[in-house]
Amino acid sequence: MDGNGRWAASRDLPRTSGHRAAEATVIDVIEAARSAGVRWLSLYAFSTENWRRPDDEVDYLLRLVRRVVRKHAPLLHARGIRCRFLGGADARIPAALARDFADLTTLTSRNRGMTLTVAFDHGGRRDIVEAARSLIRSGAAPEAVDEESFAAHLPFPDTPDVDLVIRTSGEQRISNFMLWQVAYAEWVFPSVLWPDFRATHFLECLTTYQRRQRRFGGVAADTKGEPGS
Repeated sequence: MDGNGRWAASRDLPRTSGHRAAEATVIDVIEAARSAGVRWLSLYAFSTENWRRPDDEVDYLLRLVRRVVRKHAPLLHARGIRCRFLGGADARIPAALARDFADLTTLTSRNRGMTLTVAFDHGGRRDIVEAARSLIRSGAAPEAVDEESFAAHLPFPDTPDVDLVIRTSGEQRISNFMLWQVAYAEWVFPSVLWPDFRATHFLECLTTYQRRQRRFGGVAADTKGEPGS
C-alpha cells in the first residue's frame, strides 16, 4: 500500500496526513475484494524495515493502526471476514496494540466469508529463517525436507500461494513481502497513490490479472496468438 508520503507531499501536508487518508482506501478495497468473491486478501501495512522511519512517524502509525482496528472491528466481523495478523514479533509493538490484534483475531476466528491477513511488522526473509529454525527444532532429517514440509512451518501454513500482487504508486519492488508465497504471483503496478486507490482501480487490477495466461514455467496447450506466448 504505497504512496502515502508522496500523496501528502503533493498537497504540502505532513506525511502523517497521507497515512490518515489511507484508512478510507483500506476499507474500500476490503469491501471491493469481498464483493468480487476474493477469498484471501493480504494487506502489507508495516514491514520489519519500517522501524527505520523517524520515531514520530512510527509512533503515529502505531496509534493509527490501533484506532483503525478498534473502529472497524464490528464491520469486519459483521461482513463475515476472518482477520489475522502476519508478523508482530517486535518488542516495540505496544502491548495494547498487540491485544487489539489478538482480540480481533479471536472475534473473527470462526468467520469464513473471506480471510484478511494484515502483514504488520512483517518480513518475508524473517519468516523463512523462522521456518528453517522450526524445522531444525523438529528434528527433521535433511533428506525428508521438501517444499511442502518447509511451507508447513511458515506462519499460517493454510494460506494459499499468492495469485496477484498489487503495488500502488508505480513502485516495482517486492520489499520483502511474503517471499515464499509470491514465487509465481502475477504483479500489477498501478501508478495511482494508495490514498487515491479505490474499488474501481482494484477491479481494474483484477481484470488485468484475469487476462493473463498463467503457465507456472510450463507451456500452454495452445499459445498461438496469445500475448506473451
